Amino acid sequence: MPKIEWRSILALLSAGLIASNGSLRSAITTPSISEAVTTASANIAEDLSSGPHLGFDTFSYPGDAAMLAWQTGDKPYKWVGYYLTAPCHSDSSWEGKRDTLSNMGWGMAVIYVGQQTWGRTPGARIAVTRFVTKRVRQVRTRNGKRVVNYVNKRVPVRVMVSPRASRNTTCSTQFVSASRGTADATDAVAKTAAEGFAKGTVIFLDIERMDVVPQAMRDYYRAWTRQVIEDGRFRPAYYAHSFNANLVYGDVKQVLSGAGISTDPPFWISGGDGFSKDKAPSDVGHAFAQVWQGILDVVETHNGVRLPIDVNVAQLPSPSESYRAGE
Repeated sequence: MPKIEWRSILALLSAGLIASNGSLRSAITTPSISEAVTTASANIAEDLSSGPHLGFDTFSYPGDAAMLAWQTGDKPYKWVGYYLTAPCHSDSSWEGKRDTLSNMGWGMAVIYVGQQTWGRTPGARIAVTRFVTKRVRQVRTRNGKRVVNYVNKRVPVRVMVSPRASRNTTCSTQFVSASRGTADATDAVAKTAAEGFAKGTVIFLDIERMDVVPQAMRDYYRAWTRQVIEDGRFRPAYYAHSFNANLVYGDVKQVLSGAGISTDPPFWISGGDGFSKDKAPSDVGHAFAQVWQGILDVVETHNGVRLPIDVNVAQLPSPSESYRAGE
């Protein structure tokens, strides 16, 4: 049996790939297991210029056995999106999996899905139909005579109101504001720390595509940025569509500059034309792109395990890790 760390053994046991007597189950061969249990530090030691580095993201955690299977054999993917529980991502299946994934050899990109506009203007008043009771004049003919009387009747009335978020949701256009940006940043930092990520880890704030970017959204992600910087434990980064990337970059770059930070914030860009798995992230058309997501909603099979994924290329083999080329 290959020599591996005790945490790796626990991960394999939990995945059902090591029997209680310590022998490897036949589902995966011994040489593949040996490759799979290399730690994430091996990714960091790679030649960073050898990229691009393929990664995938998927909504829910596929399970230990599936992640181990995808880390064996040809293992084309080096890193995976790691979803924190967030306002617009309530699934908690990734929680507590950092050590397991690291011990398998996976790099990670930490994702926090913050508030979204969903094509609406935050705080905008909308027309709704409400019923009110009104005194209505009625005219009837009785015995050849015209009779007029008044009755109470419920009638529909169109009124303009400010929509309210449901008490049972944490994700709403009505939460897009600077104050909520600060609160969500505090939440993102706390959850990243609780998962055991090291100081300096990059947290990607997920900002979905917008045809128009309302001022309230710009206030939201700038406030989120300021709070992450002020806390100091982790680094702000952004998942944004190519259509919105330049605006978001310019806004957050100003916030970072105001805090004395001259380096570019990491950007994970979705969309764009001409994607292929051998392209560099900057080929999306934004020089500041460190990750490019170019294939959505596909199903791939590796080592007998099928998963629905989005496909990405990254400049680094573990996009959220804090290190520089040459270290």
